Amino acid sequence: MATPSTCSFLPPQLLRELAARRPEASARLEATLVVDEVIRRRRRDTPAGAAAAAVASFTAARSRAWTVHDAGRGTDLPGRVVRSAGDPPSGDVAVDEAAEGVEASLALFAEAFGRDSYDGRGGPVSATVHYGQDYVNAFWDGTQLVFGDGDGEVFDRFTVAIDVVAHEFSHAVVQHTADLVYEGQSGALNESVCDVFASCLVQRRRGETAAEADWLIGRGLFLPGVEARALRDMARPGTAYDDPAVGRDPQVGHLDDYVVTAEDNGGVHLNSGIPNRAFHLAATAIGGRSWETAGPIWYAALTSVGPRADFAGFAAATVAAAGDRVDAVRGAWEQVGVTPAARTGGARGGGRDAVAPAPRRVRVVRSGGFAGMVETGEVDLGSDDPRCAEVGTLLDRVDLPAAASGLGAGPGRSAVPDGFVYAFETPQVGRVELPEHALTADLRRLAGLVLPEHRRDA
Repeated sequence: MATPSTCSFLPPQLLRELAARRPEASARLEATLVVDEVIRRRRRDTPAGAAAAAVASFTAARSRAWTVHDAGRGTDLPGRVVRSAGDPPSGDVAVDEAAEGVEASLALFAEAFGRDSYDGRGGPVSATVHYGQDYVNAFWDGTQLVFGDGDGEVFDRFTVAIDVVAHEFSHAVVQHTADLVYEGQSGALNESVCDVFASCLVQRRRGETAAEADWLIGRGLFLPGVEARALRDMARPGTAYDDPAVGRDPQVGHLDDYVVTAEDNGGVHLNSGIPNRAFHLAATAIGGRSWETAGPIWYAALTSVGPRADFAGFAAATVAAAGDRVDAVRGAWEQVGVTPAARTGGARGGGRDAVAPAPRRVRVVRSGGFAGMVETGEVDLGSDDPRCAEVGTLLDRVDLPAAASGLGAGPGRSAVPDGFVYAFETPQVGRVELPEHALTADLRRLAGLVLPEHRRDA
């Protein structure tokens, strides 16, 4: 049975970068990170029986293929019912955008891939909009789709781009098929196949061929004034944005450039550019309309691999499903440095390993989230930094090893798609990783003191 997970749209490194460059947005970003952690905790702490009951409550409305709720800028889910399948437009733009995106996603998977809803059994879809205060993310929490309104400064509402809705819906499909483990190459594949299906949906709605498509993910998500075409570019990873507010798109598009990192669950949002580009190359080499050509090949591969599939294993699955298009598919993977049917043995090339904390320094790193940004802060306990006293008191009070062992912390055990992960590095215990939902009040305060974007509220 698939493991429920929270899949949010913005990768953590983008949120961290944004906070570091725009301190005036720190309050909103802090709220987003805390809410994401609460959601992950809710999913992890919910007993299996309770989770089943929650699913049953949604299933009770099977006559409705989908329902859109309004959280009223709160965080209680699912919120007030506003619109269901068959209802006319509500007049609330976010509600109606979510409804349009869910209907389009259901149609794509049914008509192009022969799949009946995300679970393959006609499961009703629940979506919630107006989630949180200025919430700059979107996620699938294992039961429903949830969308924030953005911050009104850098990010627009997360329903404005229909591929954001499709991406999160696709995370639900991944959960109920391969259930790809969210770390390293399998985690990058998890992110990539969601972009693949989202791109297929956009191209299908526009009636575009693979050659005509722009291959952008999240176009329109950034507000005017931000130097960005979109959040990701499947054709040219690493070129989607370059702006002082958010930094430069860090994605890579070839295995030689694979980012080896302890952040972002092994760089899942950075390295997803490699299989993204492979799909673009395959689709354009095959020609025609991607949802009818390369898309079904990728869907067949997703339904045939296991949770720990790596790039080479997934590539081999696409080659096996390619039929008379095998040369185009194999060639696409080879152009990004992946050899199908031969395991890569892990990552290689220009990445970085985790940096051990310097003596007497406390370091906090936050990574993950839909945009995949990484933010780092540190405090030198031997300096005259005014934060030292409180940081020292908190370190005396918290038990990082116990928190980590209690949750099975670390990539692949506590990580969830698009979720935030905090790494605490101290002279006493070294590096300990915790998902956001595991942060106690003391740990949240510690992060708030050390991370730059938190200091305004600390």
